[in-house]
Amino acid sequence: MRDKELIVYRNLEEGELLHDMARLMEGGEGEEARELFYRCIHRLIDLAGRYGFHGNLWHCYLADLLVNNENSYSCGCEIRGEIEGTVNEAALHDIGIFKEFYDYDFGPLVRRLNVPEFSMVERYQSSTRESKVYNRRICARICELAEQFSHDHTPAQMKETLTRFYKEYGVGKFGLHKSFRIVHDGDGVRIEPILNIAHVSLDDLVGYEIPKRRLTENTEAFVSGRKANNCLLYGDAGTGKSSCIKAIANEYYDRGLRIIEVYKHQFQDLNQVISQIKNRNYKFIIYMDDLSFEEFEIEYKYLKAVIEGGLEKKPENVLIYATSNRRHLIRENYSDKEEIRQDMHTSDTVQEKLSLVHRFGVTIYFGAPDKKQFQAIVTALARRSGLAMPEEELLLEANKWELSHGGLSGRTAQQFIDYLSGCRIDGGEGE
Repeated sequence: MRDKELIVYRNLEEGELLHDMARLMEGGEGEEARELFYRCIHRLIDLAGRYGFHGNLWHCYLADLLVNNENSYSCGCEIRGEIEGTVNEAALHDIGIFKEFYDYDFGPLVRRLNVPEFSMVERYQSSTRESKVYNRRICARICELAEQFSHDHTPAQMKETLTRFYKEYGVGKFGLHKSFRIVHDGDGVRIEPILNIAHVSLDDLVGYEIPKRRLTENTEAFVSGRKANNCLLYGDAGTGKSSCIKAIANEYYDRGLRIIEVYKHQFQDLNQVISQIKNRNYKFIIYMDDLSFEEFEIEYKYLKAVIEGGLEKKPENVLIYATSNRRHLIRENYSDKEEIRQDMHTSDTVQEKLSLVHRFGVTIYFGAPDKKQFQAIVTALARRSGLAMPEEELLLEANKWELSHGGLSGRTAQQFIDYLSGCRIDGGEGE
């Protein structure tokens, strides 16, 4: 087998299994080869448990290698589709090798080494447990890709199928996941996927039509390649600011939008994060939830430099979205405007504290609903949840709930509906 002849698709993650199988296919004999075959079966089943694969695990494994390897060809095709140039010849050469592995007849090897248990990995039924690596949707797509490869008769057809996958889903962690977090450890700054993002849509957020429209207009311009602004969503607690960010992550994922969540203590890592994403074909929103600073916190200075002010221009595929309960982000005091204080230039102090919020070109206000709006939210959420409680009783109970659970807000309304839904037994209401 020609695994050592790969040109573009080298440095494969989980590639050791491929090389071990190649050794066996080349004519491994004896007890040592038999033991190695069993270890390979173990690794395939272990991958199925971690990744959620089913069907022919060998085929799923090969498909997973192809969709995760970030190289000059796959990264060129992500989101954009087929590219031109000599790299196509190199990619076709490698996919021809993968097709040899894909079409390999294990029958003679199984009989020679007397390992009939290999049939398990050719018709594997996965458990219902969630994948530890992929969300259910992506896991299904990789298994479907493995099945589609079975219908490709030539390396060129297999390459065409793979290129379509790159265009639709992308490649590697950025292609296969919607949202990410930053990890700073001994290996430096890494961007890691968040596997379970809430599947919320903008329609799930009742009301706030004008704020939602302003947010989608800015995001639509961004993913379409037009000029767009950094965006600050501010206002009262529990009004859906964070839910809106999650919703656009879901809504624009298919068009190449990705979300990276960053916390205050990680702001000094932002330049390294941006250097890792600036040359990719995706659009990235760096997301900061519940952003605010006390006077003694200076992390906002890193953020100011990243947004605007540093020598290096912020890449066109990166925007910053933040949510906050504070309009001006940094705590202000009456003493900031007093004529007599230790700081001789009071206006400079005020401008310094406002300079961060002024770097957000779009600011969107989310206000707490009044009583009538709160009741409309409760009614809409109850209808979506299938609650059959009479409206008068529903609103009476909702009014009681909000008095002792945080006041009028969309979050309070959702918590109330969740409470009622949890009380239902076999479609009825609990006592």
